[in-house]
Amino acid sequence: MFEQNPVTQASSRPAQRRGVERRRAIVDAAEALLVEQGYEGATLKAVSERVGIPITSVYHYFSDRHQVEAALLQRHIGELDAIVAALLDEPGPPTLREAVDGVVDALLDYFRRHRDCAEVWFNGRSERLDELVLDFDRVQGERVRAFLVEHRLLTEDTPSIVLQLAFEAGNRLFDVAFRTVPTGDDVTIGEAKRFITAYLETYSVPPEAHD
Repeated sequence: MFEQNPVTQASSRPAQRRGVERRRAIVDAAEALLVEQGYEGATLKAVSERVGIPITSVYHYFSDRHQVEAALLQRHIGELDAIVAALLDEPGPPTLREAVDGVVDALLDYFRRHRDCAEVWFNGRSERLDELVLDFDRVQGERVRAFLVEHRLLTEDTPSIVLQLAFEAGNRLFDVAFRTVPTGDDVTIGEAKRFITAYLETYSVPPEAHD
């Protein structure tokens, strides 16, 4: 096998580093525009102007705005994953309702603190974004299911799809909440908690089983 010339390798590193920095700058610009102007204002043209590069240069790194949004959403999903993990590391909740409230409140707080995430999560429409959100629902649903079963708040034979559906239903209700009020309508969020709790209670451990 032929080895790459060390000089060529060394000269390629600055270009690679510039590419990483340029991609980060584009995503950072999209994040800022989503916060300042909402989804409609975060166009690739606006992003290119914010970064100070021609839009053709943006296309060199991202083929369309949906790829930029996916890169941004992946950042947030990593943070959300850590938040849910930390929440489930705390002592077990005494009731199923409190468990649901805890997860919903944690996600709601994050969306309220990161408008850019909420704008992409609820307004972005692309196959890649849908895949990311559905995968998040699946992973977190399985994690929460294991937690609730371990703390005897759900029966051991509760199907995995139950928690995935609970997360997907929560997503749809959050969508309504954030379309009604930019920071998430409290009334809708309250109804989301009631809806999800009532559904999960159909799989709860019977009171006599706790004795």
